Amino acid sequence: MKELTPKQIVKELDRYIIGQDKAKKSVAIALRNRYRRSLLNEEFQEEIKPKNILMIGPTGVGKTEIARRLAKLAHAPFIKIEATKFTEVGYVGRDVESMIRDLVETSIRMIKSKRVEEVYDKGKKVALDRIVDIMIPMPGDKKSFSNPLEAILGVNYSKDEENTENSNDEEDLEYKREELKEKLKKSELDDEIIEIEVEENKNSSVGMLGLGMDELNINLNDMFGGLVPKSTKKRKVTIKEAKKILASEEAQKLIDMDEVVSEGISRAEDHGIIFIDEIDKIAGRGYGSGPDVSREGVQRDILPIIEGSTVMTKHGPVKTDHILFIAAGAFHVAKVTDLIPEIQGRFPIRVELEKLTEENFKEILIKPKNALTKQYQLLLETEGVEVIFNDEGIRELAKYAFLINEETENIGARRLHTILEELLEDLSFEAPEVGNKKIVIDNNYVKEKLSSKIKEMNMEKYIL
Repeated sequence: MKELTPKQIVKELDRYIIGQDKAKKSVAIALRNRYRRSLLNEEFQEEIKPKNILMIGPTGVGKTEIARRLAKLAHAPFIKIEATKFTEVGYVGRDVESMIRDLVETSIRMIKSKRVEEVYDKGKKVALDRIVDIMIPMPGDKKSFSNPLEAILGVNYSKDEENTENSNDEEDLEYKREELKEKLKKSELDDEIIEIEVEENKNSSVGMLGLGMDELNINLNDMFGGLVPKSTKKRKVTIKEAKKILASEEAQKLIDMDEVVSEGISRAEDHGIIFIDEIDKIAGRGYGSGPDVSREGVQRDILPIIEGSTVMTKHGPVKTDHILFIAAGAFHVAKVTDLIPEIQGRFPIRVELEKLTEENFKEILIKPKNALTKQYQLLLETEGVEVIFNDEGIRELAKYAFLINEETENIGARRLHTILEELLEDLSFEAPEVGNKKIVIDNNYVKEKLSSKIKEMNMEKYIL
């Protein structure tokens, strides 16, 4: 985090999002302020609240992508929620506090993945030993007992004592086991089938009295402190797959889940980012008649969470004082002033995102690291088809995207998905039979494939 200055944050965001410099600048400052806050003493850390951001702009201009990339950059817990999914307390539907529980679960999952990765090598070693035990069991292994009493006493009362005599040659057995382990390490037996026992992840949950299942799920294993034995099931898998399954299982046993949960909650509280999309759809006015369940009532329920409160989760209480909230909406029908004043006051930074221009579309097609043209090139390359987009073709595609957005519904950069799918539909269908071939996408190719689309669009104007 220390090395990420606001300018560097913007530079990183530029790799994926075209334009919208004002929005990028705002989120970069908000992220840097979190680092600055962490350097202060605890007394002042509590006083400094995050400056929540409200993004205003049409769909497909990069609102969600900016927030998502920002969270990825900061390795921060991040969730995206739709404001319209929530209902006022007392009605059937999702409760607004569930967004905090979702954030905490995401945070814990992130910390757990990181911890498992750190001990994965140790888990791999234990997994190899388990596979060896399955394939060449030791003579004293409980699994080799045929009678439960024998397993408890540690004595094998077999009538046939030849088994005991034959297994006395421990040196020979150890040699075989070591030899097998070496072969497993060298992946010489990866395609062999083996039967393993794995733990079943049955998440038996019950709702707490007076609270809904969505509000507070308590795992039965958590309630009884692990007294309920974990059930296992047998699976037949390849040794290659068995190594992964068992290594992951063993690595998870090596981590301290209490520590993971504690760190997960702390990270969610101090670094969590919640992106509330479609906030304009819960504005109280501008929608005519109808129930107000998902509008002003939801705003009033969301308010204490944004202001700072304590939410109960199955992992314990979570404070929302320092979670960064980024809200977004098109605000075509409703205005920002239609939100309740308290909500408006909790989003001091407001950024208007601009409509995409023809030049923006051109840049979106080629500049981002994950540009759509690169994605299609890589997909068709797997079939041996080399697709080349020349400058004229890119310019023509940008022109079509801009024109269709202006003439019909403006869906921003998402229009490019529709256009490119239409453009390359025939080629994608015929690619396996085309074989090794080079296809150049120029302006003539684009006009030929998309001219019918424009004609259809023009005709629609005259159809009632």
